[in-house]
Formats: sequence, C-alpha cells, structure tokens
Amino acid sequence: MSPGRRETLILAGVAAGATALGGIAGVMALQSRSGAAELLASSFPDRSGERRRLLEWQGRVLVCNFWATWCAPCREEMPLLDALQAQHASSGVQVVGIALDNAANVGEFLRSRPVTYPLLIADATGIELMRRLGNSSGGLPFTVVLDRRGRLAERKLGPYSAEDLQKAVARLLQ
Repeated sequence: MSPGRRETLILAGVAAGATALGGIAGVMALQSRSGAAELLASSFPDRSGERRRLLEWQGRVLVCNFWATWCAPCREEMPLLDALQAQHASSGVQVVGIALDNAANVGEFLRSRPVTYPLLIADATGIELMRRLGNSSGGLPFTVVLDRRGRLAERKLGPYSAEDLQKAVARLLQ
C-alpha cells in the first residue's frame, strides 16, 4: 500500500471516529439540557409528607404531569391519566402527578376526585423545574414523558386528548 493511500485511510478512520463521538456527545448534551436528569433527581413530598424521588420510577415509561387543583384543564385531564395508569401499569408505565399546589388543597380535591397514581406536592418550586423542562410560560397542565432510560421523549403544554396520550406512551412500549 502506498504511503499516500495509508495516510488517507488513517485520516478517514479518524474522521469517522470523530463523527461518531461528536454525534454521541451531541445527543448527550441535548439530553442534559432537556431537564430530564434534573427531573429524575428531584424529590417532592407525597400526600403523607414522605419525600419521593422521581428516580424511584426509573426503568419505566414515566409520565410526569404538572397540575394544580385550581386548573380546570388539569382536572379534566386527570381521568385520562388515571385510565392510562390502570391500562399500562403492568407494561411498565408510571404516571406521577406533580401538584403546583399545597397539600391541603390536594387532599381536599382528592376527596371528591381520587386517582390511583402517585401525587407529589411541589408547591411553587415546581414552576422553575417546569421552565427548565421547556415550559417557559409556566402554563398548566404540562406533561413530560420519559422513556425507560430516563430520556425526554415528549413534552406537552395543555391537556392531552385520550388518543394523543395513548400514542405518546404506545411508541415507547414497542
């Protein structure tokens, strides 16, 4: 093999390796800016006051729904989330509600509208987390879906329709 050809092959190999590493680093950088890692590392008290970390549900398709008792679209969406949890729990789906409200309001709300999925109480501290997840307006409801590896798969401001919620989860269960 001539020296020019060998150098060309070596340079091509180095370029291919650099391209692959750059692609991996790019994906990792985008994911780190998605807020998914921060969401998973977050902890909030549940209704009984016990702090729960979202990492507790890593390895499952995680549907994190930011809501408040005073938010009409949030209240309307909750039965869809509850049905999703019931339908797909055995397939590895976990819905977690994150209330931007206080424990007393959440408790009162749940007396008339119970849900089967865990609810965590973030108070106003959840607003900044939502913003880092891509909800710059701070509007509700806001839902973030993470895949089984903890990567951001989808985020949605506003209520889901039953069909769109099923689609968001179904593609992650394949």
